[in-house]
Amino acid sequence: MKISLVLGSGGARGYAHIGVIEELERQGFEIVSISGSSMGALIGGLYAAGKLEAYKEWVLTLDVWDVAALLDISFDKKGFIKGERVFKKLEEIMGHVLIETLPINYTAVATDIRQNKEIWFQEGDLLEAIRASIAIPSFFTPVEYKGMLLVDGGVLNPLPVAPVMSDHTEKIVAVNVYSDKPKPRIELPDSEKRRVSKLEKAKKKVKEQFRSLVKEDYSMFDIVDLSFDAMQNTLIRYRLAGYPPDMLIEVSKDVCGTYDFHKAYEVIEAGRRAAQEALERLSI
Repeated sequence: MKISLVLGSGGARGYAHIGVIEELERQGFEIVSISGSSMGALIGGLYAAGKLEAYKEWVLTLDVWDVAALLDISFDKKGFIKGERVFKKLEEIMGHVLIETLPINYTAVATDIRQNKEIWFQEGDLLEAIRASIAIPSFFTPVEYKGMLLVDGGVLNPLPVAPVMSDHTEKIVAVNVYSDKPKPRIELPDSEKRRVSKLEKAKKKVKEQFRSLVKEDYSMFDIVDLSFDAMQNTLIRYRLAGYPPDMLIEVSKDVCGTYDFHKAYEVIEAGRRAAQEALERLSI
């Protein structure tokens, strides 16, 4: 069956898209077009360029120190992280590819905050399109492009079904990583448990420092993360009402936090399980 695949935003939760794609392919689905916002645009672009496996192998090796090393602090008031180290690695993995030369239709969605509108990248440099789509406000510095100031596509459209509506496929499958469903129980190998434990200890120390300053239960990072999650959840419900897909794969938002990029194994498996459950319901 030929399908159009819509991959939503979600920060580190977007790793789940890898598991979803692998399960869809395992069950014989042919992905002939992809639309994505933020991490959905990244994972979809890697898949379209044939580089998803290489990316997966890399993120599965990341520990607390690797993640920290990728965060190049920006002295630009527009964003906390420049993202140059991350994109240098992505350039090593995928090179510079033009969207129009990809073997499947591809759309990356970004947001022009100057004009308050969606921008669809359907041609041009793939890496540049991804960079614009994942520019989380206040975290990554925005992208200046043809007079526009571009940030994360999820600001206006975290689950962009509209770009694939005109594709000649049998079904539109969308992946929402902000579901309220319970977090699945994923058994981690010992190596993954050790990797996660290191970062959790480091995060706990940082949060304790901020809490000692503000004397509240939530740190600044908690508040930003929870606020962005609430916005995304509301926007997704609104967008799905206007552009309902034929099948919706829902991944629990509690599988990880927005910036938990050390949890690739667990989140990929959560995506795989969510796809299996959705496909089982489809066959009933």
